[in-house]
Amino acid sequence: MASRSKESQLKNIGFIGLGLMGIPLCKRLLEAGFNLHVWNRTPNKAQALVDQGAQLLASPQQLVQACEVVCLCLTDTQAVEEVLLQGPQPLIGQLQPGQIILDFSSIAPAATQGLAALVAQKGAQWIDAPVSGGVQGAEQGQLAIMCGGEASTLDKVRPLLTPLARQITHLGPAGSGQIAKVCNQMLVTCQAAAIAEVMALAQQAGIDAALLPVAFRGGFADSLPLQLLAPRMAAQDFSQPKWTLATLLKDLNLSADCAQQLGQATPMSRQAAELIRLQGLQSGLQVDPAQLVELFQSAPAFNRSFDSSLDPTSKPQAQQQGEQS
Repeated sequence: MASRSKESQLKNIGFIGLGLMGIPLCKRLLEAGFNLHVWNRTPNKAQALVDQGAQLLASPQQLVQACEVVCLCLTDTQAVEEVLLQGPQPLIGQLQPGQIILDFSSIAPAATQGLAALVAQKGAQWIDAPVSGGVQGAEQGQLAIMCGGEASTLDKVRPLLTPLARQITHLGPAGSGQIAKVCNQMLVTCQAAAIAEVMALAQQAGIDAALLPVAFRGGFADSLPLQLLAPRMAAQDFSQPKWTLATLLKDLNLSADCAQQLGQATPMSRQAAELIRLQGLQSGLQVDPAQLVELFQSAPAFNRSFDSSLDPTSKPQAQQQGEQS
């Protein structure tokens, strides 16, 4: 991979959060020639990055003191707020004018707007940059990155984003990237539920469901979620998940919050969230989304009751019994 552009003024990059997405993002940055400083609550997760040339720092405070850009890739809104605002030495208290927070996490848009305002009070800048494309996209530098914040700030960090992405889109002010990510996840999760339903139906009908993603390739039904999930559903291969039902449900909860704030109806996303909760009761939520297919494969009684619940002419069982007595 080519080294980073000489035009880039970025020298020291900090990265907090070495999870499924954080590690491949860091590896891409190291391969691109950036001087990377990392911190993680579990230090041993950083060893492979240290071996590749990253510097492991003892605290977020040390990291923010050493870097012009501080990248976050954390689990949820609470985790981002804890790092920035809580503890005896909150990170935000260490920020200096001109520094940039680049948040790859998927968190609440309203919280993002509030955090960006607090960062601005320190003379620092904020870009929310949630990503789509999963671990494979991160490893290959093929992510879609949805950005919110000042366009001039995005231009400053664009050389850092370029090795990570096939598409970088500026959506508007702080929080706009998170709103776009919410919309992205609504589509992804509704597709995952529909793919599970389709695969179970095809299997029940006796055809080779593994051929469906092949048959659909290039047609209107094709999608990246289809090509990733359908083969795993057909093979009942749920091992080594690269993403989880928990992540999808977290993002759908964000979509429900946004919809409530905006007075917007999102019935399909709400139904997808309910399906994930039901599967979670069977398998837990720390499983591959492909496991959603089990909800339709092994519970014919669930299928009948679910179909009935969608039929406007049907009546709740309790009401039927009351009318018969």
